[in-house]
Amino acid sequence: MAEPSGAARDPEAVSRFVEHFAAQLVEAGLPRMPARVFGALLASDAGVMTSAELGGQLKISPAAVSGAVRYLAQVHMVSREREPGSRRERYRVHGDQWYEALANREAVIKRWEDALREGVTSLGADTPAGRRLEETLAFFEFVDEEVAAMMSRWRAHREERFGRG
Repeated sequence: MAEPSGAARDPEAVSRFVEHFAAQLVEAGLPRMPARVFGALLASDAGVMTSAELGGQLKISPAAVSGAVRYLAQVHMVSREREPGSRRERYRVHGDQWYEALANREAVIKRWEDALREGVTSLGADTPAGRRLEETLAFFEFVDEEVAAMMSRWRAHREERFGRG
């Protein structure tokens, strides 16, 4: 169960979680610093932190925070926003970040499919390379259909479990 907002937490336990979760993200291919920043944002009650807060918690430089946030924003895992009444930015992780990240991957898969179709035509469907590209295309078409169906099921599950769509 989620801890009530403002409740005292053991900073060492939070740090252990952030580093452990970041290690899992790194293992899956995310760069180390963005993984750590994402973990810190995910573990914060508000889901929002400034560069100074991230740097202080993770013991990293402002430049490291900036580079990590730039990466995370590009892959739609965090958003940037201005702190009210300030020029400072703060960075936000959303409850639906996984959904958004996966949904944005659909556009990438569509571009890959288009390129593969072109490759099959260029290389010839009856060549070994053309058949390999055709099988790869079929895989991505399958994945695309499955992800769309899964996302629909997720929206229904989320509404049932958390009361929001």
